[in-house]
Amino acid sequence: MPANTPDAPATGSWIAPLFSTLLTLPLGLFALVFAMFSPMACDNCDGAEADRFDAAFEVAFPTLLVGLLVSLGLLIAAWIPPRRAGLAVAAPLTVVVTLLVFMGVLGTR
Repeated sequence: MPANTPDAPATGSWIAPLFSTLLTLPLGLFALVFAMFSPMACDNCDGAEADRFDAAFEVAFPTLLVGLLVSLGLLIAAWIPPRRAGLAVAAPLTVVVTLLVFMGVLGTR
């Protein structure tokens, strides 16, 4: 297919999804490991403080997992034309926002 036809893929259109993949996957892994280690912050908690942390973690961890799944979905969709660049930018930003929400939920309860 000639390069000047409207159905031809843009040259270099794979670059944005590639950078997004190289950024999103390590960020997602970091967020997951950070969340899994976060209960250690309250190892010496007792009584009401431990109960508050447990209640917050029961909400925050599933929220993080859902956010990471959304980010993975955006990353997969970024490899499908035609809206590659927007989805490629949204995937790592979703990981960052999800991690901030996780930390916010843990900090507010």
